[in-house]
Amino acid sequence: MKKFSWRKAALVAAVVPMMALSACSSTGGKPADSANAAGGGQAVSTPRMKVALITHAAAGDTFWDIVRKGAEEASAKDNVDLLYTSDPEAGRQAQLVQQAIDQKVDGIAVTLATPDALKDVLKKATDAGIPVVSLNAGEDVSAQLGAFTHFGSNEKLAGEAVGTRLASQGFKHPVCVIQQQGHVGLEARCAGVKAKVPGTEILYVDGKDMTSVQSTATAKLQAAKDADVIIGLGAPITLTLLKSVTDAGSPAKVASFDLNADLAQKIVDGSVIFTVDQQPWLQGYMSVDALWQAKRGGFKLGGGQPVLTGPTIVDKSNASDVLKFAQQGVR
Repeated sequence: MKKFSWRKAALVAAVVPMMALSACSSTGGKPADSANAAGGGQAVSTPRMKVALITHAAAGDTFWDIVRKGAEEASAKDNVDLLYTSDPEAGRQAQLVQQAIDQKVDGIAVTLATPDALKDVLKKATDAGIPVVSLNAGEDVSAQLGAFTHFGSNEKLAGEAVGTRLASQGFKHPVCVIQQQGHVGLEARCAGVKAKVPGTEILYVDGKDMTSVQSTATAKLQAAKDADVIIGLGAPITLTLLKSVTDAGSPAKVASFDLNADLAQKIVDGSVIFTVDQQPWLQGYMSVDALWQAKRGGFKLGGGQPVLTGPTIVDKSNASDVLKFAQQGVR
């Protein structure tokens, strides 16, 4: 069956006035309730519901700020009390899911970067009658783990899109930098690149330590004289790789996955040749909205298939337009 696109999915969402974004913060892995939204119209009249959004975000990764902003806007519209927590360590992410179950939330949206670590606790959630959606990572195992739909980009397809673009531009020796070994989505991205450019090498770095990322990538570029492009799998990683290219005195170009305002500016400037965007704002927004739609009317998006939010290519031809939205935190 053909996968649904986010554009098709958006057609089934209720069209209602939006409120201003609700305030929501988390520190130390503890959830914080969204504050009452103010101004800008009224939320829906459906009863207040509580949704937990649990990600594998690492501190300082701006990608997740965008996901969260989308979730907060949907929460304000849908009269949802949003509990946002995150932890890049798989076991602690599982604990956060258990915490949400104990709080008797009305729905759980969760990333599945390390699905084996979450399968048992997600079964507890579905056994307790809590609906689950997944987002961003784990598309292939989402249904098996009890999620009724998944919002994200097909990571292997995204990797192949990058590989195809690089091959068309004559690159033969990419270095694909993975910042979290074992992350199914990141591994799939580099596998997709390698499928189109067989000379691709994989470089593992510690994404929690940007100083280490920079030094490891610099050493690789100094040693691999034939490396003609280095690929970051997230905007903060890619911005660090730009420093590595300079440090190594390497002629390698820089390409990327994902997006933030700083990276969009680098594409405009020509420092980064392109990125593949998976539209994270939509992932956050649609995940919360889908749980609300399920509660208000039993609606379930996707027909059992993942709802794709990407990939889309951002290069110098369209980066200026994208930058306007990225500066607002919407891309």
